[in-house]
Amino acid sequence: MKLQNKVVLVTGAARGQGAAEARRFVAEGAKVVLADVLDEEGQRLAAQLEDQAIYQHLDVTSDPSWVAAIERTERVFGRCDVLVNNAGIYWPAAIAGTTVELAEAMFRVNQLGTLLGMKHAAASMKKTGGGAIVNISSTAGLRGFANAIAYSGTKWAVRGMTKVAAAELAPHGIRVNSVHPGCIAADMLKQNNEEVHRMGAERAPLERHGTPDEVATLVAFLASDESAFITGAEVAIDGGWAV
Repeated sequence: MKLQNKVVLVTGAARGQGAAEARRFVAEGAKVVLADVLDEEGQRLAAQLEDQAIYQHLDVTSDPSWVAAIERTERVFGRCDVLVNNAGIYWPAAIAGTTVELAEAMFRVNQLGTLLGMKHAAASMKKTGGGAIVNISSTAGLRGFANAIAYSGTKWAVRGMTKVAAAELAPHGIRVNSVHPGCIAADMLKQNNEEVHRMGAERAPLERHGTPDEVATLVAFLASDESAFITGAEVAIDGGWAV
């Protein structure tokens, strides 16, 4: 198993893509901290994963919440080897309809949350000689999409911050990469209207949606020692949308 004895913290892990990533990490031998604000769903998943996982309430926009999450990870499992910054929100809006409140909400979760995660996880990883961070961006962080200016802005920022962190943290043995999913058949996609759902499959060269399990496979690879010479990379998993 490629992640045997690794300790992984996954944000937005209570459901959807984050839950699929958590299950994959457990299947690969890791101990997993399921971090989310959806307490009931997160605790239910932790119970299903038994002694391989614990649930931790985490508001990714809060510095003290991150401190508490990392402290508990170290207290229960002894270390933090991998961080997956998976938590994110998406509310489509045209430029004219993008309010300050909408833009700030997506900035705080998608961009600030990723930054704070890297800050606190890297401090923990430095104590043990290294680790891996995987930031979940989006195809919207690789190309432009209409009616998504605030969301796309945060996902381009995640892509850029990943490259800065990869350069800064490399001397500490910490690798940082970004993953760019396209239309994945998960909770965020289901929240869109039927037209967006249909277009997501039709416009991809592979002519289908991706699955959370396919994203989880990629994330597990980037988190593992099998990708030991990969850092600062941006990996699209979008059926060819970004070609």
